[in-house]
Amino acid sequence: MNRSRAAWWALGLALAVAVVYVLYSFVGTFVFGFFIYYATRPVYRRIRRRIPQPSVAAAVAIFALALPALVLVAYALLIVAAQVTALTDNGVFDPTRLPGVTPELVATLSNPERLLAVDWSRYLTSEVLDGVSNSLSGAFGAVAFFGTALLHLFVMLALAFYLLRDGARLSRYLTARFADHDGVLEAYGLAVDNDYRNIFFGNILNAIVTGTIGVISYSLLNVVAPPDSAIPAAALVGLLAGVASLIPIVGMKLVYVPVAAFMAVRTVVMGTGATLWFVALFVVVSFLVVDTIPDLVLRPYVSGRSLHVGAVMLAYTLGPLLFGWYGIFLMPMLLVLVVHFVRVVLPELVEGTPIRPYAVDPSHFTHEGPFLPDPGRNPDPDGEASEE
Repeated sequence: MNRSRAAWWALGLALAVAVVYVLYSFVGTFVFGFFIYYATRPVYRRIRRRIPQPSVAAAVAIFALALPALVLVAYALLIVAAQVTALTDNGVFDPTRLPGVTPELVATLSNPERLLAVDWSRYLTSEVLDGVSNSLSGAFGAVAFFGTALLHLFVMLALAFYLLRDGARLSRYLTARFADHDGVLEAYGLAVDNDYRNIFFGNILNAIVTGTIGVISYSLLNVVAPPDSAIPAAALVGLLAGVASLIPIVGMKLVYVPVAAFMAVRTVVMGTGATLWFVALFVVVSFLVVDTIPDLVLRPYVSGRSLHVGAVMLAYTLGPLLFGWYGIFLMPMLLVLVVHFVRVVLPELVEGTPIRPYAVDPSHFTHEGPFLPDPGRNPDPDGEASEE
């Protein structure tokens, strides 16, 4: 190897190390950005039917759907955090530890009854706005904290936006640059893309939607609950319902059925049988609103799965323990990559079949992304034809 080539290899290695370092430093941000992309891709493709400009369609999908959904999830998590703090008296989950967050603010925001009773007009006076401006100018800690959070949010949304808009271009480039005669790259990419869609849109998004609906629905039910008949730890029950939806077949019934039984027994023991209507209302809301609606909305987009259910459950369980909060996204991603590498690529390597890249005219391919499917299969893993 001559000196010039060695220098280029050294530069390439240094650049690769730099890229890996950046990805490692912000791995949670990038992984969540991929989740937002897969969660909004089916909606984006429906929007493209009516809005031909990809940039406008991607912006509508991100800012009209994904961003409000993230705000709703954040509100549900605030309710859960306040309730966990009240039940455990543990400051680890206390939102008031965040800069600029007061106990009064948390108490108002986490209680739907108090939130609905707030007169927002009295907060829009010039005196209040001037006071808020002066307070923020001195609250450097709060500004730094929320500024960092907004920066991470921006990176997540930007990554999802550009994957939605330019996924087809990336797909064509990868296929033209690295595809092989036997279609190994295409088969591997299609399998990975299908399972990412199933995991992110079919499983995790379903759990997040179910948990968010559960937290807010049960908290609102407690607003009209008779005395001594409220749902115990309503926000936690809603959160657990979302987590339990990851379990096949029984799902969140593992949560709301025992809670309903407890509420019914409590009502009978306390001699307040007249309030059994609230227990029945809890069951109806749990079954129709929290359990059935997310399933009916999301299930049509999810086709058959190729991953073993037990392996996926282990990935969901071990991921957060190993990597932290983003492990529930990262561990299933690694599982998919490994499983399909063993299934698609490894046999080719073991048999000694050469996998050589070859040039392909990008005009032969249709709009797909981020990977190009096998032409012999359904051209759209989401069940809908895509448009350029």
